Amino acid sequence: MQPVPMPSITSPVTLRPARESDRPALVDHHFALNVHEHAVSPNRRTDRDGGEASLVETEERIARTGGVTIVAETDGRVVGHLALTFETAPVYVRDQEKPYAYVAVLYVEPEQRGRGIAKALLSEAERIAVARGLTQLMVSVQSGNAEAERAYDRFGFRPYSADLIKPLRPAAPGTADVADDL
Repeated sequence: MQPVPMPSITSPVTLRPARESDRPALVDHHFALNVHEHAVSPNRRTDRDGGEASLVETEERIARTGGVTIVAETDGRVVGHLALTFETAPVYVRDQEKPYAYVAVLYVEPEQRGRGIAKALLSEAERIAVARGLTQLMVSVQSGNAEAERAYDRFGFRPYSADLIKPLRPAAPGTADVADDL
């Protein structure tokens, strides 16, 4: 991947593949993303180790799927990144539509938002996916994260599916386990 210069308001931004030396910034980004998402879904780890664990999980997924992390850099500092994985849809999906690219993580530091960095990262992800012969780019967004929903909508993403959750209360001590009745 060649660095992609971007027009900017202040300092130029360059996109490039992530390097090992970017790891501290990526941990910071994962930590900040967890804190941000916790405001929408209050089940996120908001400790620094949670940021590290989130990055490790993303790195493992990238390695498993042959994916890539792209960083946005300005003034020698990583200010955003996108983790792109390559996935396969379940058996019930038509064969030609099974392989797809997936935006596992997209993060831009708050003070850098509004400069087109997320759009540039998504455009680069799309370019990589098309170069691999893929016809679909997917992303998941938390319900209630209106800012992310609007950004993805502007980039051309459309609703595809919805996950629903029902909180459950643990059974009281001494009560029968439902599994015993099955």
